[in-house]
Amino acid sequence: MTNINVVEVESSAQLKQFINYPAKLYKDDPNYVTPLVSERLEFFDKEKNPFYHSSSTKLFLAMDNKKVVGRIATCINFNHNEFHTEQTGFFGFFDCPDNYEIASTLLKVAMITIKKAGMNTMRGPTNFSTNHECGFLIEGFDSPPTVMMTYNQPYLPRMAEKFGLKKAMDLIAFRLVSDYPVPPRIQKVVERLASRSKVTIRSINMKDFDNEVRRINEIYNKAWEQNWGFIPMTEEEFFYTAKDLKQIIDPCIALICEHEGQPVAFCLAIPDINQALIHLKGKLLPLGLLKLLWHTKVRNKIDGARIITIGVIPDFQKRGLEMLMFSTCYKNGQVNGYKWAELSWVLETNELMIRGIEQMGAKPYKRYRIVEMPL
Repeated sequence: MTNINVVEVESSAQLKQFINYPAKLYKDDPNYVTPLVSERLEFFDKEKNPFYHSSSTKLFLAMDNKKVVGRIATCINFNHNEFHTEQTGFFGFFDCPDNYEIASTLLKVAMITIKKAGMNTMRGPTNFSTNHECGFLIEGFDSPPTVMMTYNQPYLPRMAEKFGLKKAMDLIAFRLVSDYPVPPRIQKVVERLASRSKVTIRSINMKDFDNEVRRINEIYNKAWEQNWGFIPMTEEEFFYTAKDLKQIIDPCIALICEHEGQPVAFCLAIPDINQALIHLKGKLLPLGLLKLLWHTKVRNKIDGARIITIGVIPDFQKRGLEMLMFSTCYKNGQVNGYKWAELSWVLETNELMIRGIEQMGAKPYKRYRIVEMPL
């Protein structure tokens, strides 16, 4: 192996190389889903993406002469460190071939960059935070990722471990198929809860979208504040994320739960747009838009959904609202033609949620790992 030179991304041409590299790395992998290049360009635009208002990031390319042979990014998330009283720096967007020399060189650059910023821990992969895609895939390599989930080959987490990064937390993805009925015992519990409680469940109102986003943002930040790795999202960040999701939201599986008219919980599930994106190879134009229409509207290709999160404010937790939201989303999805759903991700330590999910008949089928090391 010739000398690997790691350079920081500083130009628009380098940014495009950074974005396009995984598509070249995984070009022969049938399970890799290429992100839309236009969406990635906007995500990395520090003028457009409010995430950068509270974070400092750097992107790096590993070069062998003029050829890109790897990439990595670092992030100092000021909101995370303030919220958790930590001095943690994150690495992410880590991709390279099965070559430890390249992997270790990239991880070393990330480690030095994070240490220079005064951090005492390096953690990842997060792209760039737990509110975005995160974790190495370590189990479940036999199918493509669902929307907004990561993908990698098995060698990548092994090389990170060899470098000295140790497990911090595993995240589990569950799969539920529509021909598996809700167990009668669970159905009775849910029906009893629905009749006794003063809560109502409704679909998100797309005509009042901005106010709905504010309601969900408030629940989101209250519901998860005690969770490992959680970072509150500012209203500006939440709206930025919601703007993209608005294009694909199906109101029948995006739900808000209210108690006496006040929102107390929500369930956000979205169609698995990756089932269409996998055919586009990252490009909407010139033929990509036609392909997208073909694989969605014409052939009704999208038959799965990802349940991203079910959030309940603390005062209403452990009252069974999670199960009520889940079962309502499940039944609505069945009626509207969804054949399967992924529930992801769930912290491996969240035993209450895992037990409830498994009681509904969902099975764990993918596992992701976040790793860390002291600096």
